[in-house]
Amino acid sequence: MKSSQPERRKFIRDTVTTAAGLAMFSALPQEAMASPALFSAKPSKSGHAQRKGNAAAPRIRFSVIGINHGHIYGQVEAVKRGGGEFVSYYAKEPDLLEAFAKRFPEAKLARSEKEILEDSSIHLVLSSIVPAERAPLGIRVMRHGKDYMADKPGITSLEQLADVRRVQKETKRIYSIMYSERFENRATVKAGELVKAGAIGKVVQTIGLGPHRMNSATRPDWFFDRKHFGGIITDIGSHQFDQYLYFTGTTKADIVASQVGNINHPQYPKFEDFGDVLVRGDGGTGYIRVDWFTPDGLKSWGDGRLTILGTDGFIEIRKNIDIAGRDGGNHLFLTDQKETKYIDCSEVALPYGEQLVNDVLNRTETAMTQEHCFLATELALKAQQQAHKMALKA
Repeated sequence: MKSSQPERRKFIRDTVTTAAGLAMFSALPQEAMASPALFSAKPSKSGHAQRKGNAAAPRIRFSVIGINHGHIYGQVEAVKRGGGEFVSYYAKEPDLLEAFAKRFPEAKLARSEKEILEDSSIHLVLSSIVPAERAPLGIRVMRHGKDYMADKPGITSLEQLADVRRVQKETKRIYSIMYSERFENRATVKAGELVKAGAIGKVVQTIGLGPHRMNSATRPDWFFDRKHFGGIITDIGSHQFDQYLYFTGTTKADIVASQVGNINHPQYPKFEDFGDVLVRGDGGTGYIRVDWFTPDGLKSWGDGRLTILGTDGFIEIRKNIDIAGRDGGNHLFLTDQKETKYIDCSEVALPYGEQLVNDVLNRTETAMTQEHCFLATELALKAQQQAHKMALKA
């Protein structure tokens, strides 16, 4: 994410014309606040300035196949905000359909997957089907001439990745994976804008922490079996690889070391509750830690954090909670050569849905390049495959 002084000035000028910019106006450097350009800039016409919850006028039609993970609700809302008309859905599990139908009464229940795939009016298919089934479904979707957005992990083996890459190249369809810890977190979106504007210089390293709460009583059987979810690094670690690539600008990388273990859940022998990775690339280095150890005393499913180290400063994001601090999530702390400041990102717009709809219509790659999407998954899969199996003393 290279930057320049003109880009930095443009970022500041554009930011203060949005609702998100008004929220952080008082945090801008004094020299920026003194610039006449800030007050003469015209309001942006971009949908990126939409406040959270607002939906754009429908521009594409989309459907859902498979709702096995609750992330599908966020996926649908993202596309609706971006200008998607939700038309139909199909799932094999009757127990999952009632709540979904109540949430989205505008869409109809299809009789089969085939009914959706053969509907020529559908542009895009979303899915949070069981992870190991997402790639095969995506291949069927692309071969029917439609674009695809999967929940993470969008692919659970290197063999699946090779098949998906081949079919995507043949069909020229979009295969997008919803890396929601970046796309659906307002503080992380704001961090991307700041890094692009040069707020912390050149990024050297990212440290991504992805702790999660088990809630084992509410989990389906597939959740506890690696063959279905691909392993802990493949699954929740894919978020962290996406952020590592995005913030460092890395296009080539190697796994230096990785390890996984089932430290505290012997009742689920095919499960993994801890993993970490050290990665090195042409844009920077990264450390990733993921786990299922969030205690019940935390008022969130996980204290997700991201630290971005630059040559001129650093950013720390507390995604879901600021423990013993400010309420809510989307907290960003920026430290540069002059000061340390806090930015409340709760009103920052989420651009992924609109960008993906634009890409569907224009055959572009503004939401995420196809290679970035695949490389984040490839690194997670390789780290999982190469991981040392941990065994701690009793």
